Amino acid sequence: MGGFEGHLYPGLSLFLYGLYHAWLVSRALILNSTVQYPPRRPWSKGRWARLRQMYYIGFLKILSACILVAQEMHSIHGQLVLISKMYHQRNFMYRKQWQHLTLYTSFFLSGCVDVVSQNLLPQRCVALEKGAQTLSLFLFLPLMVSHMQDTEGVELQTHMLLTQAMLLLTLVVTIELWTSDMWLIWMMKAFLYLVTGSWLMQIGFMLYKPISGYKWMDDDENDMAFATTFFCWHVAFSALLMIWIYGFSFLWYCYLFTDA
Repeated sequence: MGGFEGHLYPGLSLFLYGLYHAWLVSRALILNSTVQYPPRRPWSKGRWARLRQMYYIGFLKILSACILVAQEMHSIHGQLVLISKMYHQRNFMYRKQWQHLTLYTSFFLSGCVDVVSQNLLPQRCVALEKGAQTLSLFLFLPLMVSHMQDTEGVELQTHMLLTQAMLLLTLVVTIELWTSDMWLIWMMKAFLYLVTGSWLMQIGFMLYKPISGYKWMDDDENDMAFATTFFCWHVAFSALLMIWIYGFSFLWYCYLFTDA
């Protein structure tokens, strides 16, 4: 996830996925549903009726993963190789690029699992979807830790905060594997997806396109302190956004669209 686009696009994908889960948990609470993921309904006859009944979130995850892979490949100058033999030595090449591609591949496979479970299996297998999602996050976490090995200053501080949010998100989705009907877990998962996605986008702006027009200084204590302050603002923004989504969903399902 190097460069501005390498932070913006993955962050936007995680943020939109968080919005989706925030809507799911709001709908489940308002409609007093016992499960966040409703079972797939029997297919209706007719081509267009079947298309309307399909779940598209898996296809969107696959599409976003493909876009991220294309963006990563476009940013590589030269031929993408894993091991290069130079001066009678074998050196691993493009370390971070291979880490990014590994991460995007895990998201792609998670989307494939969603498509199969939601649209192809006779009965939706939510446990399989959650397992694929948890596996992708378990890959995300060590890759983020590895990314911090050659960073310092503001970049190190921002990525440490991102890793902290990713650690909590991984813990929450792991707990969700055994507690499928706890709305607090659903809410924390949506909230942490929003925080992770928005903060990842913010890192791109801070490191590559600062709004002030001035580069952040690694040896300035004020810049280091403000990086943490901005992260706290993102946490508060995500909490307010969760409240707004719930309020809008309440108006939608209780007053504007009562047949939902």
